[in-house]
Amino acid sequence: MRIPRIICFFVLLSFTFQLSVPLGLRAQQRGGGRVTAAAIAEAHGPNGAPASGAKELRSTSSPGGIREVIPDKYRERYEEWKTEFLYTETGQRQWQAYEQNANFTLTITVTCDDRNGAGTGKYTWNDKGELIAATINLGCRIDEGYPNPIYFPVMNSLTPRDLSFAVNKNILAAAKIAHEFGHIKQVFNADGSHYQLQNQLMLVYNKILLSNGRNTLDPRLIDLARQMGGTPVEIWEDREYWGEANAMLYLRDRITKESEQRVLFSRIRRAVELYAKNYVGRFDQIALSRP
Repeated sequence: MRIPRIICFFVLLSFTFQLSVPLGLRAQQRGGGRVTAAAIAEAHGPNGAPASGAKELRSTSSPGGIREVIPDKYRERYEEWKTEFLYTETGQRQWQAYEQNANFTLTITVTCDDRNGAGTGKYTWNDKGELIAATINLGCRIDEGYPNPIYFPVMNSLTPRDLSFAVNKNILAAAKIAHEFGHIKQVFNADGSHYQLQNQLMLVYNKILLSNGRNTLDPRLIDLARQMGGTPVEIWEDREYWGEANAMLYLRDRITKESEQRVLFSRIRRAVELYAKNYVGRFDQIALSRP
């Protein structure tokens, strides 16, 4: 049963700090239901600081590229996840795009702050409004835990329950990495000024909602939604589904056996039709595409 959207607004009320990044998978790994207060509270994403004992896997003598700051104890599993992601054309193409971009620095870290989740944050723009930096923080066990189907229909499709074929746990991890790369791809394609404006106005929106008796018809909220291009929940949903769209691109390239791909894509479509009808076209387009 679809929960009324008004409920989604109530859970935003605990969100009292300034939004600066979109949500990744954080806090959605362990439960169902629509947006939770815990998930919204994670809107800051990871802090982006290297974990204690982390070592960088490449030199930073030249600007831009990908910085992999991985603690020794997680390095072996991280390399397995990375290898799995790069096994596909989608993974290779996106990795190379950032690795060879001298004007953008992507930092990747691994911590156990959210073992099964991941998050993307610390977005930085220059004076021209160009994105020049971002950080992906991966949980130390992203090869475990299946997020709920409401906002994560693609990764949830890998749940082994009633699945007629086995999916390697590293494929799950790589799908989560692809989700985070999808967030970066979306921010790159967005108007940087408008993206930052949305983050600023979402805080204002939620404060008004808290103080006006939760009246979503308040003219001030209607005006803010107009400026943002949607309500905070609608914006959050759109960002998460872009992440999932990228995860689906990865799975399209990775699960190539027709019968297995059909099962996964059917699962994804059922979840999207149930929880996100407005986004059916986004996922159908990927299902019909070829690498």
